[in-house]
Amino acid sequence: QVQLVESGGGLVQAGGSLRLSCAASARFVSTYTMGWFRQAPGKEREFVAAIRSGASTNYTDSVKGRFTISRDNAKNTVYLQMNSLKPEDTAVYYCAARGGIATMRVVEYGYWGQGTQVTVSS
Repeated sequence: QVQLVESGGGLVQAGGSLRLSCAASARFVSTYTMGWFRQAPGKEREFVAAIRSGASTNYTDSVKGRFTISRDNAKNTVYLQMNSLKPEDTAVYYCAARGGIATMRVVEYGYWGQGTQVTVSS
């Protein structure tokens, strides 16, 4: 059973930075598409970023230029570096994985972590 464990969330002031980590229990980070999603209170879960096995990346428009997704295959870990954080980035952030091409659709990711809270104060 594949397990994904997120860490790195916390409280930060607007304009600050955080780096989220997603550690996988199996050696598939290098071959699967890994994604980050977020869910704010009262809102649907939404796509944030994804990285394919070939290292190509995708971002939702609202985070382009501020967030960077990357992975360390040796550590079986995916990261989300978040800079210039805004109050509207406040949400629970989830790591996800799928064995196919990158997609922004929540339903197409079969593996999920438990989430980590990110709170950005104004």
